[in-house]
Amino acid sequence: MSELEVRGGAGGIAELDAERRHEREAYGEGALIVCDRVVRIYAGDGIEVQALQGLDLLVAQGELTAIIGASGSGKSTLMTILAGLDRPTAGTVRVDGHDLSMLSGRDRLAYRRSVVGFIWQQTARNLLPYLTGLQNVLMPMRLAGVGRRDGRRRAGELLESLGVAHCAGRVPERMSGGEQQRTAIATALANRPRLLLADEPTGELDTASAADVFAALQTANAELGATVLVVTHDPAVSGQVRRTVAIRDGRTSSETLRQDGVPGEDGSAAAVAVEYAVLDRAGRVQLPRDMIRRIGMRDRVRLAEQPDHIGVWPDRPSPPASPSPPASPSPPASPSPPASPDRPGEEA
Repeated sequence: MSELEVRGGAGGIAELDAERRHEREAYGEGALIVCDRVVRIYAGDGIEVQALQGLDLLVAQGELTAIIGASGSGKSTLMTILAGLDRPTAGTVRVDGHDLSMLSGRDRLAYRRSVVGFIWQQTARNLLPYLTGLQNVLMPMRLAGVGRRDGRRRAGELLESLGVAHCAGRVPERMSGGEQQRTAIATALANRPRLLLADEPTGELDTASAADVFAALQTANAELGATVLVVTHDPAVSGQVRRTVAIRDGRTSSETLRQDGVPGEDGSAAAVAVEYAVLDRAGRVQLPRDMIRRIGMRDRVRLAEQPDHIGVWPDRPSPPASPSPPASPSPPASPSPPASPDRPGEEA
């Protein structure tokens, strides 16, 4: 008998619907970004592409987080949805309390002007070519109705904080690629957004310029108060953030968390990185492909519940002689170096 039949007809439907609604609203309570089982399907010429396939993600206020993944994994689709430039096909996306699937056209425009800032990989897309650096930063504030004096003061402070005050009077073609991106960051921060999104902001830059742009993102986060989510293929960027989220096949697959290690004799402490598989809201885990190949897993696996963990066994006629030892309740002080968090995996 189904859950609906047990609860009894129409009354059961209402009760079940209210229960599900409460569950959705409670998930991620207090987080700035809440993605709950997000699906995005593109259809055209008789072909459907599932860019996101039930993605879950929570990001707290004040985080500086990197998103990584292979081309086609869905990370850029996620960014355009968070930016209010696209809508999910199914699931829930909330940013700073705004349900992005429910916003009207006018509300969506207000959201892009005041709640979120966005930086493209292509430097030419971020700035108006006929305006100077100062004028580009002023433009969002003028559209939001900020007074001229306050706007000029805010624009000058942003350009100074991000190290491009010397670009105030230059049009973009007279700036380097790194200067353009830092000016773009200032423009995106003009109206004090809660969230700053950057889609491969260092992808077209040399190493030195990329370092300057990432430093500007760190400034935006630590000094200017923006939560920053950056998509990157650059290990120099993903290796310097506290949290790196890997996306594969439209779902979050793993996370790498970094924290300061034990100080050495010289007083310095190298960061310790620990990689975790992500257990999503549907109970799915993507297992790293190199692990399952070594063990010989394919098609089906068997689960064995232990007091403090769940064992995953290949589908063989007889069970293993003895289960793996219980997992340590906390990571060791000096774990072995983790594998790359964007390595491909298999779902179990």
